[in-house]
Amino acid sequence: MAKKKEEPVRKIVAENRKARFNYFIEETLEAGIMLHGSEVKSLRLGQSNIAESYAEAKDGEMFLVNAYIPEYNQASYMNHETRRPRKLLLRRREIDKLSQAIRRNGMTVVPLKLYFNDRGMAKLELGLAKGKNVVDKRETEKARDWQKQKARLLRARG
Repeated sequence: MAKKKEEPVRKIVAENRKARFNYFIEETLEAGIMLHGSEVKSLRLGQSNIAESYAEAKDGEMFLVNAYIPEYNQASYMNHETRRPRKLLLRRREIDKLSQAIRRNGMTVVPLKLYFNDRGMAKLELGLAKGKNVVDKRETEKARDWQKQKARLLRARG
């Protein structure tokens, strides 16, 4: 019998749960993120927010804009800015593809998860997304409510 492939160990630091409600996620990819030492320490405490952030292309590079990583108390004068733009580590091909999708198709790049992988490196899961309108959001909510109701009915039947 073939061995099952184990899922990679991920310690999720921050998750953008509203992104799947507000956007159609067309494609996801993993990116590294350049951080200062105090930012990594603060992330290990699990206090960050990526709900209002997005990624943008500047001069052939991708940056994470408006992500909140609080100051680390023990860092004293060597602390970081809480909402500074942080460079994303992607391959040239991926950066070109994302920037073209942003320019031509009117899409946006939203962060979905910020986590530490099994090697202890901070990674960011990005989604290439297209905005939903009000009708699409209502349909998503109806589908979610129906799934909850269906599960409740099945549980009641035994």
